Amino acid sequence: MSESVEAVLAAKRAALESQLGRMTALPPDASGISFGKRVGEGTSMAVERLSQIPAHDRLQRTLAEVVRAQQKLTEDSYGRCDTCGEPVGQDRLEAMPWATRCIACAANPGR
Repeated sequence: MSESVEAVLAAKRAALESQLGRMTALPPDASGISFGKRVGEGTSMAVERLSQIPAHDRLQRTLAEVVRAQQKLTEDSYGRCDTCGEPVGQDRLEAMPWATRCIACAANPGR
């Protein structure tokens, strides 16, 4: 990885926070709940906002992982699985620097 892990995590965190901010911001022409000027406009706006919920939840989870990886850097435990304590694996960290669990533990959510 050419950039430092700290820089990569900071950039990822900033990008996620920006995306979440855009998702939660009200549209510029909205002043609360609006049903639009014509029948159906409000419904389509509501459906669009509801369809963003899963994406918002994924972004929140990824942001939590990035924050945890930054904490692990501070704690000097970066690269070790939060669940089993084994190495996360260099290939996994290169692909996803915010990974805090090894592949085996990440594949087994009940663990």
